[in-house]
Amino acid sequence: MDNLAGFTAFVQAAELRSFVAAGRVLGISASAVGKSIARLEERLGVRLFHRSTRSIALTSEGTVFLERCRRILGEIEAAELELSSSKSAPQGRLRVSLPQVGSLLNPVLAAFARAYPQVELDLDFSDRRVDVIEEGYDAVVRAGESADSRLMSRQLGQFQLQLVAAPAYLARHGTPVLPADLARHTCLLYKFPSSGKVEAWPLPDWNSLHAAGLPTVLNCNNVETLLHFAESGLGIAALPDFAARAALAAGRLQPVLDAHRRHDGALRILWPSSRHLTPKLRAFIDFLAAHVFPQN
Repeated sequence: MDNLAGFTAFVQAAELRSFVAAGRVLGISASAVGKSIARLEERLGVRLFHRSTRSIALTSEGTVFLERCRRILGEIEAAELELSSSKSAPQGRLRVSLPQVGSLLNPVLAAFARAYPQVELDLDFSDRRVDVIEEGYDAVVRAGESADSRLMSRQLGQFQLQLVAAPAYLARHGTPVLPADLARHTCLLYKFPSSGKVEAWPLPDWNSLHAAGLPTVLNCNNVETLLHFAESGLGIAALPDFAARAALAAGRLQPVLDAHRRHDGALRILWPSSRHLTPKLRAFIDFLAAHVFPQN
């Protein structure tokens, strides 16, 4: 049992990069965490962390040992969940970070809440890149791939970026035929909140077009705002097809430069690989996979 406590303290400290934070999660003092890890290092005969007055970092031996400890603790957690009938039904608080695409996700989230009333959803809508483990999220939903080896992922579906504009805007300014024609049009751009960089439009030579300076009336980090500005006839926007679908079908927007557009994107749900899938998280992942992009 002392070994198991050492494994647990080690994994928490490694993932949170702090004895203090690990102690807070485990309900013990930072000193107790440090002593438990020190005993583990003494038994193993290796140093697991480089320590300084302000931070800790895994040694090469610690990095290898971390993966084995994650598997050990994951198996123990899985065994406990299988034997615990009280945890067979999805229940409890589920903390999730999601992108600001309410038109796509809100109906699905509401349907999940109706299907699983014992699960308390704690939702944070933000396009910033959160640290899933360090910030204590059970899962995050994001576009694109993740390079974080600490996370597992499942694709929810695919989408495409489309260039769109209101018929009234195109009547006033004309319809661009070639990407170079954008130099004479007003552009509505999406800006990533984490980096401040503008999202590239799915066109050849976009970098050159943007570097040359495109007429712009909006830079923002919210898809719904871009959609509203585009429908209001204020310029051309690049929007996910799921966000623009209703406006295109109703004729409030029209596609622009479709023959030149090249894009494939994916929406994924990610969760810590060190944690066994609890019933509430498994239910949430499966529900989103089945309902966010049901046609995929």
